[in-house]
This record gives sequence, C-alpha cells and structure tokens, in this order.
Amino acid sequence: MKTQWIKYALLSIILSLFLSSNALSDSSSVKVYTFNIDEMIAPPVWRTTKKAMEMADKNNADLILIHLNTYGGMLDAADSIRTKILDSKIPVYVFIDNNAASAGALISIACDSIYMSPGSSIGAATVVDQQGKVLPDKYQSYMRSMMRATAEAKDRDPDIAQAMVDPKVYIDGITDTGQVLTFTVSEAIENNFCSAEVNNIKELLEHAGYTDYEFVEHHISNTDKVIGWLINPMISGILIMIIIGGIYFELQSPGIGFPIAASVIAALLYFAPLYLEGLANNWEILIFVLGLILLAVEIFAIPGFGVFGILGVFFMITGLTLSMVGNVGPGIFDVDTTGIVQAFLIVMISFFLSVFGSIFISKQLFTTHAFGHLALDKVQNPEEGYTSAISEYSNLIGQRGKTYTVLRPSGKVIFNDELFDAVARSGMIDKDVDIIVYDYKNAQLIVDEA
Repeated sequence: MKTQWIKYALLSIILSLFLSSNALSDSSSVKVYTFNIDEMIAPPVWRTTKKAMEMADKNNADLILIHLNTYGGMLDAADSIRTKILDSKIPVYVFIDNNAASAGALISIACDSIYMSPGSSIGAATVVDQQGKVLPDKYQSYMRSMMRATAEAKDRDPDIAQAMVDPKVYIDGITDTGQVLTFTVSEAIENNFCSAEVNNIKELLEHAGYTDYEFVEHHISNTDKVIGWLINPMISGILIMIIIGGIYFELQSPGIGFPIAASVIAALLYFAPLYLEGLANNWEILIFVLGLILLAVEIFAIPGFGVFGILGVFFMITGLTLSMVGNVGPGIFDVDTTGIVQAFLIVMISFFLSVFGSIFISKQLFTTHAFGHLALDKVQNPEEGYTSAISEYSNLIGQRGKTYTVLRPSGKVIFNDELFDAVARSGMIDKDVDIIVYDYKNAQLIVDEA
C-alpha cells in the first residue's frame, strides 16, 4: 500500500512538471523580426532584405514583419526579394503603410499575410522605364507570369494579380478593360489581398492573434550602408566612367601617375561590393582583366587598332556588365537575364560618356583661364632671338641611324652618338633597328626602317 502511494506521488509530480512546462511554453513570447522597405526597390534593398531574413533565421525568429512603403523599382531586385520571401521557412507578414505599387505589390503578394494602414493602396504593377513609359510586352509578360505564380503560391486570385499588370484583363465587378488594377484597403480585404486594416504594427499583431511578443529590429551596419551605396546603379555608372577615363588619360601622358591610380581605385570600388554581394564571380572579374591585357597589347605591342583591341573592349564591357547581374543557378552562365539589358545599358552609356567626356576635357583643360597656368602659353618668336635647329634636322634627311628606344610610334633615335626625338612614319619600330630619316616636323624626325 505504501509503495502504491509513492507511485501515485511520483506520477503527480511528473504530471505537474509536464503541465507547468507546457504552460511556460504557451506563455513564452513570440519573437518578431522587423525591417523596413521604404525606398525604391533596387540592389541595396535586396541586400537589406537578404541580410534581414538571414539574421531572422539565426535569431530563431517566429515571425518576420516587413514595414513597406514604396512606389516600386527594379524588376530583377523585386524578383530576388519575392523569391527569398517565398522560400522562407519563417512566416512573413507585410504592413503596407501607404503605398505598395508595382514591384512593391509583387513583394507584398509573396508574403503570407498582408495588412494595410488606412488610405493605403496596392497594385499598378505595369513595368515602365525611368520616364514612366510602358515597356514592350515581353517585359509585361514576364511580370504577369511572376504576379500570377506568386498569387497562386499564396492562395490568392491569379487573375486579380495579373490585372494589376495587364490593362486588357477584365474581371466582372472588379476591373474594367483598359485600366490597370489598384486596390484600396477595403477592396483588397474583400478580394483576399489584405487580411485587415490596421493603424500600426501593434494592432497587426493583435489581429493575427499574438498577445505576447518581442521585437527584434534589423539594424543596417555602416559597412552594409557603404556597400549598398556602392552597388547603386548610378554609383556603378560613375565608377565605370572613372575606370575608363583614368585609362584614357594615362595613355595620354608618360609614366604612371594619378589617372591610372584613380582608375584602379574605381575598379576596386566597383568590383569589391559586387563580389561581396555574390553578384560578381571570379571569372567575370577575370574577363575584365583579360580585356585590359588585350587592350594594352594592342596599344603597346601591335601597331594600329585591330583584333586585340576590339576583343579587349568587348571583354571589358562583358566583365563589367555580367558583374552587375546575379546568378540564378549553379552554372556560370545561369545569370539573371532580366537584369542583363539594364546592366548593359548602364555600362555602355557610362563607357561612351567617359570616352567622349575625356576627349572633351583633355582638349579644354589646358585652354581655360582656370587651368592656363598648368601649360606654357608664351610664344617664342624668331624676332625675339628664338631659333630652332632647322638646319641640323634638314641635314639629317636621307641619313641612316639606329633606334635608341622602341618607337611606338615616337621615341629616341641616335645619329653619331647624338640622341634625337623621332616618330615612325608608320607602325612601330623595335630598338636597335637601322632607320633612315625621311622628314622632320615639330622638332621630331620622321623615320622608317632602312
């Protein structure tokens, strides 16, 4: 009897501990990881989203909450954010605080639950350019398919999602043909594109059934801010201009100086953030470096501008372009095709602006009053006693000598142990080659191989 009583007592203690542990687990607070999307959708926003969701996973968050207010932005960045949300094992809620237009609508529809503040709207996802002009149908087709697939993944009406992109879609009682669909809060609630209208995040969580919760807010580090700023397409374009401009100005001056240093620094600032973000791969950077090598070979080793020069420019443009576009698969050529056209346009515009700008600046720099002191402007008139060694140069016409340096096409030649400036009549002439003088101009002998 005593033994049976002890057994009952032990069972009671175990049951009490079990119930108390369940009570503690039931009363434990929900960890909510929050971050903001309150700017144009672009690579910096994609970086923030990726970092925030990775940190939410590391912090064992129970819920991810996005505080969103955006008019849209870049399609490739929005697609990356959408995919990240769809693949999340942690439930993702979005609080639309005013606007979820275009790419913002795509991101919102990818979330598990959508909440909207009074006066907010969601929709108008037609793909447009920076001037607001509607892009060709191939871009709209891609956006339509993404909107439909995203809505289907979250048990929302795919036709309504498509109507936010395509004005030709007609849905009885919801939209008319010729108008792109945009929902108000009440319309979004009625059509399952919003769970409820709330004034703030606290009301959102209460409506979702969370009474005990703790917030973990995502903070962007200074390093992340700098990287996010550097991978902005506008900044990338400026860096490309500095890279090309530095190379151009370095070729116009002897030795190694400031232009090439600026070009190298700009290249590091261009490629390093893209590499850290996983956009630029090793082989893409190597393509750019190979282009530089081929261009250098064309300029310094081969006369004229031919195959090596064309290939060099092609490889440089290819490396710069592909480095801006992320991979979507395991293969090296599994790139995000939606961003290639935009990246290519950024590179080409920056490339040509840099080339033509460098030519213009090089012509104007030393002729302005502001920079006039950098160049000699005094004219040495013969009436003032200045003379040139015209007779010495004219006497050398027809004479034979040797190249003292390589002529590419200018350099030094030697006659009777005396050095003269010379330029090859055509092409390039190697060192220690017999030459003959054909003419002279601007205190330079014009020579060719004997």
